[in-house]
Amino acid sequence: MATKLSSTFGFPLEKSSKPFQRISVLALPRLIHCHGFGFSKKNSGFRGLSLNAEVIQSTNSETTHHSQTTLPSSSKLVLVVGASGGVGQLVVAYLLKRNIKSRLLLRDPEKATSLFGNQDEDKLQVFNGDTRNPADLDPSIFEGVTHVICCTGTTAFPSKRWDGDNSPERVDWEGVRNLVSALPSSLKRVILVSSVGVTKFNELPWSIMNLFGVLKYKKKGEDFLRDSGLPFTIIRAGRLTDGPYTSYDLNTLLKATAGQRRAVLIGQGDKLVGEVSRLVVAEACIQALDIEFTEGKIYEINSVEVRGRSRNRSRKVARAI
Repeated sequence: MATKLSSTFGFPLEKSSKPFQRISVLALPRLIHCHGFGFSKKNSGFRGLSLNAEVIQSTNSETTHHSQTTLPSSSKLVLVVGASGGVGQLVVAYLLKRNIKSRLLLRDPEKATSLFGNQDEDKLQVFNGDTRNPADLDPSIFEGVTHVICCTGTTAFPSKRWDGDNSPERVDWEGVRNLVSALPSSLKRVILVSSVGVTKFNELPWSIMNLFGVLKYKKKGEDFLRDSGLPFTIIRAGRLTDGPYTSYDLNTLLKATAGQRRAVLIGQGDKLVGEVSRLVVAEACIQALDIEFTEGKIYEINSVEVRGRSRNRSRKVARAI
């Protein structure tokens, strides 16, 4: 049975004194971008852009206006499922930073305080529940929710994280199926984080990753969402890199960086191979909430290091914007 946890919190956000470079965006046709990241309206091929992964605290970027001023309350209420995972932690941190009301569904609700600090209930609500158990998905969890971001997942190969029946079949297939089945038809968007390679799990090298079914079950989860009639966007991430690898507090999350991997590749058709920063995946989820043409679409996303002429080109474009 889902249980809502109520508590009243308050805490100051740190502001980094470290100067960051302005977001530099490669000159791309028909690229819609905000907060240093963007989706292309074109359905084929992929677009690349340079992302300062420290964009949340950049002192010279467009995002600075949003990150260092108090935003008006958003009309959204975003349910984040899998909020204690690496991508999920960043999604919640970014929502809070943007002053978007959030609701979390957690197996262990006590993690919310340690991860995100003491928050007012009008900013952050926490419900106790497990997507693997349909009885936990009480309709009260979804009351007033306008958007859902699902970041649940487990490891591809047997590990300690599989303890307690936490296998890919239970999490990536049954859990997603249970969640989607319980969602109200009034939702404006469901964002599902999946994986590149899900359409090719019988082909090398993907068949190695799929030895225990993780890609197969993620694809089943995708298909169930696509067939549900709900408005959706699916983000297929490359191999996830960068922290958070374990639980951090909110201030640490907001200072996370992607090192030198500041170029982002967005593709369609399950053609990308590589890795992606968790920061990039989280940002993609947030942006997909508002970009209308991403509804009903599936995107693959990778992040790579910008080197040589590409980096120089980025700097020239940055000066132009």
